[in-house]
Amino acid sequence: MGRAPEAAMSHELLTLTLTELLAALRQRRASAFELMQSVLDRIDECNPALNAVVNRREREALLAEAEMAELRYANGSPRALEGIPVGVKDIEDAKGLPTTHGSLVFQDAVAQHDSVQVARLRDAGAIVVGKTNVPEFAAPAFTKNRVFGASRNPWNLERTPGGSSGGAAAALASCMLPLVTASDGGGSIRIPAAFVGAFGLKPSYGRVPRGPSDAWEFADVSNWGPLTKTVADAALLLDITAGASPHDPQSLPHPGYSYSERVAEGLPRRLRIAYSPDLGYAAVQSDIAAGVEDCVRQLAALGHTIVPVEGGPPEAGPTWGITGSFFFAARLGHLLENHEADFSRGMVNNIRQGYDMTPERWQQAAERRAEVAAWIDARFEDADLLVTPTVPVEAFAAEGPYPMETEGRKQPWSNVGSFTIPFNLSWHPAATVRAGMTTTGLPFGMQIVGPRHRDDLVLQLAAEFERERPWHPNWALEWDALPKGAPVS
Repeated sequence: MGRAPEAAMSHELLTLTLTELLAALRQRRASAFELMQSVLDRIDECNPALNAVVNRREREALLAEAEMAELRYANGSPRALEGIPVGVKDIEDAKGLPTTHGSLVFQDAVAQHDSVQVARLRDAGAIVVGKTNVPEFAAPAFTKNRVFGASRNPWNLERTPGGSSGGAAAALASCMLPLVTASDGGGSIRIPAAFVGAFGLKPSYGRVPRGPSDAWEFADVSNWGPLTKTVADAALLLDITAGASPHDPQSLPHPGYSYSERVAEGLPRRLRIAYSPDLGYAAVQSDIAAGVEDCVRQLAALGHTIVPVEGGPPEAGPTWGITGSFFFAARLGHLLENHEADFSRGMVNNIRQGYDMTPERWQQAAERRAEVAAWIDARFEDADLLVTPTVPVEAFAAEGPYPMETEGRKQPWSNVGSFTIPFNLSWHPAATVRAGMTTTGLPFGMQIVGPRHRDDLVLQLAAEFERERPWHPNWALEWDALPKGAPVS
């Protein structure tokens, strides 16, 4: 059986958290140039198996930028993320690199500008290394497309790192990249984070601006947000990327405080935490159910009051699905006439389903969305936070399909998004922490949901749980060889 080369992991920088790495650079215990060399060597060695990083920039250009970052450290003027290599999710623009959306239709579409988030990261000193792989148009919850192929989970190469931020999650958990960007329209941060054992936060809607875009954003369920090794890393990233932008009229003003400072301060008091094991409809894998239950007992042991929740909201998946198809039809439908062969069958069906939307169905979807949001809001009338599993199943096959049954129980429409989709529709902040490992040795997560705009409270409880049950530095640094016959890209 092959192993990831040990030489690639010889440098301790690659296993550090973002905050640890920045401390090492500022204290001159390491250099930005050395860091970039280590990252590029690690990608060369490991990406053929994981297929997480795509459209990487030239090594010489990256090392030159790292040298400039090193000069800033030398003269005492480093910025917040000076010299940190970052991978940008391949649905987000980074000037000069293709934004393929995992689609043959856009495989040569080179971005003419940075997204708001990428611009803020660059302004803070981060160096864009390349893009991270996504499923076609970030639609499925497993990362596979016809441009680059399937990304693989470093804990088990036969399994998916999830989607749609699957390439980002695999690159982070394998210590190829210390920083990645991610987005979440139905679980696309939380699902990959849970599948690779990382921390992920879908912030309150509008917390991190979207855009620039040439069309108004009517599809108001997707957020940029942190996918990181630790909670402190996520708080730091949110400090840099949050705050209103004229490119996103729906973006929120800066909260007026530092998320990093809030995390360091800790919770101001013991909390009332609502707990739902299944939201009334999810079919949860038994070892995941037992593991999350044990995590809830840990929260109680910390002095928090657990408020059991029976039942749940109406299943949100069908509403989320038909409205998503409608927006895909609006955005991409005109391309089918000349480019249908360049779309996957699944995406063609998705787009065509969008044409089934009617005013009556739109109103029904709007009413169902209001029901879901009202049920969630009601939980916060007598509780501060809500806890659930993050994903009802462990990471499944790298190239799909979705699991239709779990231990003999049929999965509902929402499937792997059973616990994540509702909070995209309702705009509540929701995070995932590593809750443990399944009996097959794969990470699984516990989701923490907060009232709208209380991203800080979600982060504070996540940090407290992390201190009690730390998962860093336990990362997937080596793995068995690819399954026989599997493509490497």
